[in-house]
Amino acid sequence: MTDLQDKVALVTGSARGVGRAIALRYASLGARVVINYAGNEAGARQTVQDIRDLGSEAVAIRADVSDLRALERLYEESVDAFGKIDIVVANAGVEIIDQPIAEVTEEQFDRLFSINTKGGFFTLQKAAEHVEDNGRIIYIGSSTTCLAIPGVGLYGASKMANRYTVEVLAQEVGNRGVTVNTIIPTQIEGAGVFTHLPEDSPTRAQNLAMRPLGGRLGRVEDVADAAEYFAGPLSQWVSGQNLVISGGLPG
Repeated sequence: MTDLQDKVALVTGSARGVGRAIALRYASLGARVVINYAGNEAGARQTVQDIRDLGSEAVAIRADVSDLRALERLYEESVDAFGKIDIVVANAGVEIIDQPIAEVTEEQFDRLFSINTKGGFFTLQKAAEHVEDNGRIIYIGSSTTCLAIPGVGLYGASKMANRYTVEVLAQEVGNRGVTVNTIIPTQIEGAGVFTHLPEDSPTRAQNLAMRPLGGRLGRVEDVADAAEYFAGPLSQWVSGQNLVISGGLPG
């Protein structure tokens, strides 16, 4: 089991879904965790309480990652709370699916690129500035960047840029022993637009047919497994990589 005792992790967008699962996993391994949220205060408070119930420490800090002043404050308050940052998971993001490119509005474009692209980029930049030597930086990408699928052109485009950012940043901070990697999840039940998926949803049948491993949607725990690997010592010589979490479906 990975030992994260004495480590401090900052996970953006961790009041629910994938971010929450990663935060809880890190806490269960001994890390102290900063829970970041933009609007879901109740979810953030519940996640903090769940972490404390696990016997670890946590704080919740509200900050919109697309607001650079708020983002800088997030890092400063994280250091104030725990004295350092060892692990950063850039997870915060928003989705739009089933939206043909021909129907995308300027408002939708600006929102997704502001949060997913700009927010993700500067979260990674500031992680490089604040993370301790031999630290870990992890970006949560999307399988829409691996395969052209109708209806997700805007979302996939907004997530594509920071796959490249990760690969460059890995080279720029590697001399400090810091690793930078991307986790690329497929459709994840309990997260994003699949948070409340009905049992009779066609999406379930589709995944049963196309995924060799288990014939199911991904789970938040599947992503937390990958995040545990990238946060721990077994990945200390792995950087600038993209790990696709897809149940065996080619990415």
